[in-house]
Amino acid sequence: MCQYSVLSTDRHLRWGFPKCFNRIRKLGYKWNHKRVYRVYCQLKLNLRVKRKQHIPPRSPKKLSVPSKQGECWSMDFMSDSSRNQRRFRTFNVINDFNREALGIDIAVSLPAGRITRYLDKLAEYHGYPLKIRVDNKPGFTGKTFIDWAKSHGITIDYIQAGSPYQNGYIERFNRTYRTEVLDLYLFNNLEQARKVTEEWLTIYNTERPHEALNNMTPIEYKTLKQAA
Repeated sequence: MCQYSVLSTDRHLRWGFPKCFNRIRKLGYKWNHKRVYRVYCQLKLNLRVKRKQHIPPRSPKKLSVPSKQGECWSMDFMSDSSRNQRRFRTFNVINDFNREALGIDIAVSLPAGRITRYLDKLAEYHGYPLKIRVDNKPGFTGKTFIDWAKSHGITIDYIQAGSPYQNGYIERFNRTYRTEVLDLYLFNNLEQARKVTEEWLTIYNTERPHEALNNMTPIEYKTLKQAA
């Protein structure tokens, strides 16, 4: 079991104990959680947990969960820098239905024309969504993007300014991508960033358990719903 624990955490450096344990169970191992956790602690694999800051209570409107594939995609931008301090941006797209990461485009600049071409590329495989949920960043409010959505019959659902919780699915995804990729690696160039990201996307969609999906992966959840 020690060998497996090291192998698992070597591949998934930012996975906490629950995700590691769920992954072990999916692979067919039947050790109980107390035994696995004891070994996990003996190997000093526990992640430090930051204390949560006290935030005034609020009651945001709960995000609706799409009932079918392609009903709504969420998307957002992130930024980081390579070893030579060259800044780059990422364009992240997920399917709200099963939290599947459809793709991440990485470039120094991501103008609206490149964004729409990338979405067309994703649509060749996944089809066009009925709706997309975005914030009010310039890349999403310009004529090019709006005309593109209109030409494909796609409704744009803009969240309110200063209300990131209204785009909670992509915000949660961004945090995971930041923790498990952008903050974990120092990239020499964009090609390396793209390669590491593509490898991580495969793990995210096919191996990483999601609590919101009853500890299934996005692909497992989609397969289950399609078979129902």
